[in-house]
Order: sequence, then C-alpha cells, then structure tokens
Amino acid sequence: MVWRKIAAAILVMCFLTAPAVAAEVEGIKFPDTVNFGGRALVFNGGGKRTFYGIGVYVAGLYLEGKSGEGEKIADADEPMDIRLQITSMLVTSTNMASGFLEAFKKSATVSNAAIKGQIATFVSCFKGLHNHDVFNFVYLPGKGVQVIRNDKAISLIQGLKFKRALFGIWLGSKPVQKDLKKRMLGK
Repeated sequence: MVWRKIAAAILVMCFLTAPAVAAEVEGIKFPDTVNFGGRALVFNGGGKRTFYGIGVYVAGLYLEGKSGEGEKIADADEPMDIRLQITSMLVTSTNMASGFLEAFKKSATVSNAAIKGQIATFVSCFKGLHNHDVFNFVYLPGKGVQVIRNDKAISLIQGLKFKRALFGIWLGSKPVQKDLKKRMLGK
C-alpha cells in the first residue's frame, strides 16, 4: 500500500517537472513556451517543409499571444521566434543556404538589395550544417534577429526590414510553402 503512494508521488513529480509539449511534428516535439530576453513566447503552430516530396525541416512559430494573421505577424515589431529543426540527412550547408536565398527572393515585399548584407550574414549561419541541428530565429525589438544554433547564439542580425523579410518567408503573402504557413498559424 505504501509503495503505491510512493509510486503515485513519483509519477506526479515527474509530470510536474517535465516540460509541457505543445505539439509533435514529424516526431519532433515543440515545447509549449520558450523564453528569450526575459519574454515568454507561446507555441502558435508548426509544420513540415518539403522539397520535391522530401521532408527538409520542421518549423514552429512562437509569439507572445496566439495569432492566425501571417502578414501582420511578419510585419510586427514584437518579440517572436521561429524554431527550425533539420530532419533530413540530404540537407547540406550549400543547399540550405541556396534554398534560403531563393526563399528571400520569392517572398520579398521590399528590395533584397536593401538587406543584402544581413541576408549574407544569415545564410552563413548554415555552414557546417548537420541533420537534427536546431535553429531559433528570435526577434527582439530594438536588438534584431538572434540566430541560435543548438542552444548557442551564433549571430545577431539587426534591422526590422530583415526581420520582416525573414519571417515573411513562412508567413508573408508569398510563403515558401502554403500548407506550412497554415500550420504555423495554427490552422
């Protein structure tokens, strides 16, 4: 009888201390919340990016409050994060960088010439890419987009124009993949 109470207490303790998981996409778990710069951001939605039918990565969107308005999110000067995890051994540094360059061109609402330097800095963050690498693209107003790779900050890219272009890749009027946009918006 006593052992049942002890087992129950251990189960409750494990449940209370385990991080809450908001969703699972292609076997990748996304936490309910993430914290950056003292700001708690909640999971809004997530999905899988495919290229010619091959899964490339999964991505999740974190905001201060849930929203389904992609362009407003991309344009907002508010804290937010896109968490991206590579899910294919076929993804290389080179094809990831070229994929993002194409995505910036496709989704551009402003001239990429104005943010050419920031884009170059961003794509350089994919050097030495490995399957299962996890990236966070954290936007903090007044600071810029902090690129974090496997929990290590690797670059800070300043400028609201760059943030709008980056988040527009997934959430803008010409997203890189329409069903991924819908899923990131929780639809």
